[in-house]
Amino acid sequence: MKYQHNFNPTISDEDIFEEIVIEKEDIGYYNLVHQDGSVFKKYAEGVKQKNIVVIGIGGSTLGTYAIYKFLKYSKNLSKKLYFLETTDPIDIKSKLENIELDDTLFIVISKSGTTIETISIFKYINSLIKCDKNNTLVITESDSKLSEYAKANEIMSFNIPKNVGGRFSVFSAVGLVPLAIVGIDIDQLLSGAKEMHDSFFSKTQTYERVLKKARFFVEYKNSFNINVVFSYSSRLEGFNKWYIQLWGESLGKIDINSTRQGLTPIGIIGPIDQHSFLQLIVEGRRDKTVTVIKVEDFDSNLVIPSVRLEGLEELDYIDGIEFSSLINEQADATIESINNLNDIPCDVISIDSVNEKSIAALMYEYELLTSVCAKFMYINAYDQPGVEAGKIILKQKLKK
Repeated sequence: MKYQHNFNPTISDEDIFEEIVIEKEDIGYYNLVHQDGSVFKKYAEGVKQKNIVVIGIGGSTLGTYAIYKFLKYSKNLSKKLYFLETTDPIDIKSKLENIELDDTLFIVISKSGTTIETISIFKYINSLIKCDKNNTLVITESDSKLSEYAKANEIMSFNIPKNVGGRFSVFSAVGLVPLAIVGIDIDQLLSGAKEMHDSFFSKTQTYERVLKKARFFVEYKNSFNINVVFSYSSRLEGFNKWYIQLWGESLGKIDINSTRQGLTPIGIIGPIDQHSFLQLIVEGRRDKTVTVIKVEDFDSNLVIPSVRLEGLEELDYIDGIEFSSLINEQADATIESINNLNDIPCDVISIDSVNEKSIAALMYEYELLTSVCAKFMYINAYDQPGVEAGKIILKQKLKK
């Protein structure tokens, strides 16, 4: 992964790094890169169903979807992966109409085991087909109500470690099990994440990038409070969604001085949003940083053909250009136009190719970036009291 930037703040990083090292002893996501995925792969080998339906919401689905979306068009996958993650009745019904339920494994994922959205959808599935040990898998905390349900019904289950939060759980069973089942190489996922882990904790390239970027975001948070990820590939649409949850739920907090903190995440796709949101970036208020993510090798040789269109001959100079080259030229033009203004903080992440290691490395680095930002902001990145309050109100309303 290559990286370039146009900001260069300078503050000692030692205290922050030591805080992260101490935190690593209690916060579980850091060490998921060291796990042995063989138990997940063994289970995956025994799955006969062609359709895999993940029932969950937020951290239970977004990371898995991000990786699947990035890789599925470059992989010869024998199984299809679906996500039921909203209580929108139209979404539920339309998705299920296209799935052969008799040839489906249902994976129910809830860290707490009592997520209303997840259990509501699971109840509906049970009204359509009998969910039992033959077609259902549970992923939850070891002592949750959902775990008890699985044990009572002899349903296979995998545990989510208590010290791994949902939005940081993609490299646990939450993500690795469904991805292994559909044929994605989870060893390579863990390898990509581990490379970022080792580089950060050995204080080499990842350490330098993450500390510099986090420090800038926090030091200039009052000037540049909006952080735009501009991904130049539709494959990264899932990553954008995952990033928005990770950033918003982790960094929108009240700090130790009772001051409200937060960095606002926005995820957009190039070149689509080059024709909309870019206008706001370039001529709008200077309250945004921009991270452009490029994919160097799209694993596609689709070419613009030499087709004559009467009246449009002046555009014939694009004939023979690969679409992958075109989209990267569009990204480079956007980067240059932003940098030429000299007043918009912009950094660029270039992903070498479409594979497991690349997407895992990107996601793990963003997890590290989130944790380091939180340390600079004196907040807890791993709770979500603002979300929990809404859950309590919802349960009270539904019980009435």
